[in-house]
Amino acid sequence: MLILGIESSAKAASAALVRDGELVGQYFQCSGLTHSATLLPMAEQLLASTGTDKSELDAVAVARGPGSFTGVRIGVAAVKGLCWALEKPAIGVSTLEAMAWNGANLPEGSLVCCCMDARRSQVYNALFAIKDGRPERLVPDRAVSLAELADDLAARDETPFLTGDGARLVSEYLGDRALPHTLARGILLQQSAWGVCMAAEGKSAESAGALLPVYLRLSQAERERQARMQSEQHN
Repeated sequence: MLILGIESSAKAASAALVRDGELVGQYFQCSGLTHSATLLPMAEQLLASTGTDKSELDAVAVARGPGSFTGVRIGVAAVKGLCWALEKPAIGVSTLEAMAWNGANLPEGSLVCCCMDARRSQVYNALFAIKDGRPERLVPDRAVSLAELADDLAARDETPFLTGDGARLVSEYLGDRALPHTLARGILLQQSAWGVCMAAEGKSAESAGALLPVYLRLSQAERERQARMQSEQHN
């Protein structure tokens, strides 16, 4: 199965091509440029440089959340457009599940703690255990406070491997409380389209129209709107 993967849930953006679990190529950048200006050109260049015709693709996969509201929307919209244009199915995967593949080479049973900065002293988080070289989910995707996550990790036997753009934030919090952990380094601190492709393998594809973003909480704009409505009701 040949999968084109797209990742834009945070500051980093990437596109990857994976055939039957083997990485064919990946374009990655963390420049802060708008994803709407970089994603599709990266995908186009990746296909061209690997000599892959769009017709060869079996599916296009995307990290559909949680993550940056704008980043997730851009990624989902880009994949919808690609799938409609190419008449290919889409596969939406959890950003956190895709990120868990950063720990795939850890020893059997290792605990992978996927962290995305959700602001307001919260992180988007999920925990996985490495089983036969693959991440196996332990808890559902969730938005939790740093304190709640620290309590959860402290109750577990394994030392967590922290990955994701929120990993440094969690590492500082755990370090202040003398809780053991391992912080990922380099590119393993970032989400990647390769992880999206790996998470997509074995999942059912769907029509582009059925692909929707997944948010674990309201956006800041929506929270402010609700606060204004509540204030107006009380006045």
